[in-house]
Amino acid sequence: MIDKGSPVPIYYQIQQVIKEQIKKGEWTVGDAIPSERILSEQFEVSRMTVRQAVQGLVDEGVLTRKRGSGTFVNNEKVEQTLKGVTSFTKLMEERGMKASSKILSFQKRKATSVEVLHLGMKQMEDVWHIERIRLGDDTPIAIETTIIPWTFAKDLRKKDIQGSLYDYMETKEGLVIGEGKQSIEAVSADKHTAELLDISTGSPILLIERVTPLKNGTPFEYIRSQYVGGRFKFYL
Repeated sequence: MIDKGSPVPIYYQIQQVIKEQIKKGEWTVGDAIPSERILSEQFEVSRMTVRQAVQGLVDEGVLTRKRGSGTFVNNEKVEQTLKGVTSFTKLMEERGMKASSKILSFQKRKATSVEVLHLGMKQMEDVWHIERIRLGDDTPIAIETTIIPWTFAKDLRKKDIQGSLYDYMETKEGLVIGEGKQSIEAVSADKHTAELLDISTGSPILLIERVTPLKNGTPFEYIRSQYVGGRFKFYL
């Protein structure tokens, strides 16, 4: 199973064996993998080598760690093209997953100077501040903070943001959403973010900032999102 005389690193060989077991269905999504002690005995290697192999698979998103519970086979990453603006709800539906939201904050307040700049405001006007944990099949995928000028959605209610905010804006407010511009940066999850997303502190996350205009070019939302790196990827 493991060729200790091979020039291929042992930890890499272990990773390939684990991936093959998952591919064959010996371990399925949600299954806990054996402990480091059991794996080290199985492969006849040190626990440090096993730990290196497992950590690499966690970083890839193949496995996921749950504090106090162990290491489990992860869901496949959700994929999103970098072209165009897509509703999170629609993105989940396209992949056969159930989208849901846990609302952390929903309030009307004055825009900050940064928000005024991004949204092209002339002064610090009222905005909706919406912060949600976005979930796919009840698994946290991202923390999303959305800022919308209050004038675009004066009648917005908390129940309206349980699903797709884009659907609400287009069907209830009659707005036509255009093409957004976004930046993506790789960062490490701080303790608070890690707790909300059920990942370990320091885990890789994708920090995304986006300004989305209406079809006429008027900025209508500024979004700052933190996606779990092991559960989400973009492609071109």
